[in-house]
Amino acid sequence: MKKLIRNSLFIILLILLGCKNSSEGDKTKDSRVKTNQEEVKDYSDNKNDLTPLEQGLNFAMQTQKVLAENLIYEINTNGTVHAFTFCNAKAYTLTDSMALALNVQIKRVSDKPRNPNNKANKEEAAYITKSKEFLAKGENIKPEITETNGKMIGYYPIITNQICLQCHGNQDTEVLSETLLQIENLYPNDKAIGYKINELRGIWVVEMN
Repeated sequence: MKKLIRNSLFIILLILLGCKNSSEGDKTKDSRVKTNQEEVKDYSDNKNDLTPLEQGLNFAMQTQKVLAENLIYEINTNGTVHAFTFCNAKAYTLTDSMALALNVQIKRVSDKPRNPNNKANKEEAAYITKSKEFLAKGENIKPEITETNGKMIGYYPIITNQICLQCHGNQDTEVLSETLLQIENLYPNDKAIGYKINELRGIWVVEMN
């Protein structure tokens, strides 16, 4: 029974790892999310209860939560165009702050990056390709973890939903012309557009000792 409960919670967390739903905006409308050490839950004390794969998922979930709540705050307060500029300026800073607080290395990568610095390497791209094949067959994507040079490296999918399409959807029907102009100005080689709901936009990569 304990194993069944753990597996069920693990699946739920994995589903939530995708972009947050826009309905959460009201909860974050009046405040920004902090990323200082006191605000971050450290899962290192739960090593006997969580597998490395589950630990990595928790780290990715916490980072995703910070990014999503800050982004939704900007969308609700200043609109999508400003939120896109905010994301361009602050996403790396927020991710790095979370990585420091959690004592891990964490990043987002994609086979179709907006920022070339987020391009998946060979191993990451192989996982992305395999995951897309699972989706194409109507199967669930499974996170994976490998050990390399004494480090545990976890891969966790990022699945699109409606709010993602404001900046990553169809450029003719879903991305505002002002937002599209910002994308073209900031990322002239952008590849992260034209997505639909429930597609694999990229993955979280969590590297742990």
